[in-house]
Amino acid sequence: MTISPRDAQWREDLRQSLSAKQRTSIPRAKMPELPAGYRVTCNHEVNQGLSTEMAVLEATRCLDCPDPQCVTGCPVSINIPGFIKNIERRNFPDAAAVLKKTSALPAVCGRVCPQERQCESKCIYNKMKKQPVAIGYLERFAADTENMRDKSHDEVAPVTPNGKKVAVAGSGPAGLSFAGAMAKRGYDVTVFEALHEIGGVLKYGIPEFRLPNSVVDIEIEGLEKQGVKMVKDCIIGKTLSYDKLLDMGFDGLFVASGAGLPRFMGIPGESLVNIMSSNEYLTRINLMHAGTPGYATPVPRVDRVAVIGGGNTAMDSVRTARRMGASQVMLVYRRSEEEMPARLEEVKHAKEEGVEFKTLHNPIEYLGDENGRVRAMRVQRMELGEPDESGRRSPVPVPGAIDEIEVDLVIVSVGVSPNPLIPSAIDGLDVTRRGTIEVNDDMQSSIPLVYAGGDIVRGGATVILAMGDGRHAAEAMDRMLSNR
Repeated sequence: MTISPRDAQWREDLRQSLSAKQRTSIPRAKMPELPAGYRVTCNHEVNQGLSTEMAVLEATRCLDCPDPQCVTGCPVSINIPGFIKNIERRNFPDAAAVLKKTSALPAVCGRVCPQERQCESKCIYNKMKKQPVAIGYLERFAADTENMRDKSHDEVAPVTPNGKKVAVAGSGPAGLSFAGAMAKRGYDVTVFEALHEIGGVLKYGIPEFRLPNSVVDIEIEGLEKQGVKMVKDCIIGKTLSYDKLLDMGFDGLFVASGAGLPRFMGIPGESLVNIMSSNEYLTRINLMHAGTPGYATPVPRVDRVAVIGGGNTAMDSVRTARRMGASQVMLVYRRSEEEMPARLEEVKHAKEEGVEFKTLHNPIEYLGDENGRVRAMRVQRMELGEPDESGRRSPVPVPGAIDEIEVDLVIVSVGVSPNPLIPSAIDGLDVTRRGTIEVNDDMQSSIPLVYAGGDIVRGGATVILAMGDGRHAAEAMDRMLSNR
């Protein structure tokens, strides 16, 4: 990373004005939050964002390491010290500009990315046994500040069209990241979305109390201003075939159709009424407005809800159930809390909102009433045995320890599988045994003009990993189509 003379002088002035000892003595910023008792009554965003003074002070904690390892922890390689130091100098537009060089959705990533396992886990503060710089909070601050700024007088640098067209199947994080990267290179980009709203999992999978739709819409509008076209209610592989796209003059296709096929556990009683996947439950509420006055989308409104699983989607489900009026909500997870893959922040928020955590329990059967509705579940108590291949200790049943728990609704959140439509609709497209599309290191499939990324390749990933795939695929497809 080249340092300009101006930045070099600024760094030297900064070193003289504030010592590292003074910087490391500043406590990490604490995110303001809505009170738990209030937030379970509405869908308002829980995290309220840092104030300007809080953000500038937090940015001051950054030691501007000569070899910033935080960048290596970011799947899209954001110049993290670059945007943070711009916040410290109160140059917020430049901070946002640094982010947008590599990230198409900074306001989204600042909210939902697991920074504690990525960039923040590499922060030098961890070696000092101190809390890392709040990179995610600062990313959100820079993106939100830019989105609220009056940009009507900004000069937009024109992009010279290169005469080539590319199609994107899916408008989730991978598809939008790819679209933005290709638009910057002069491509005519069209995103085809199967649902009636653009945004993919950002809209149907993540509740508004964690990621407001208005934030996603602003990011989408930014892509449209770059020239990206958005087509809704169009299913690639059904509404339009791959051959039809070629006939329409598209030079390449990026598949970002996600992993929307829910998994179930295959236990007795799973077909009873009021047992559904987290995908179905969250989609009905988040995208189809179930429970909102004026919308007819059905969703069970009950008192006793159990969510099976321990990931972020499970946390979204239990917290949504509380907001839908359930008085008794429990999270059932077969391992210990320490092994939950969900973000620590989401676990904290769920507990504050009254969710009961029933760890080291695993459902083995559902029991129904005379109307075919679930009325109870039998759960097996578990204990941790020997570590499995991933290093986690495997849960094993405690002999004879089976409980029966009354429930009115069960939401199963034990993972998803890739959407099978496109892999089965394009002849010659190689897929794995898991149903994911096979790609090489450049995200290129067995068909040279078809690239893929995100959950359709990974089988399940974070937003930022999907965005990284989109950006990487854009670079590679551009090289291929430009004969470079």
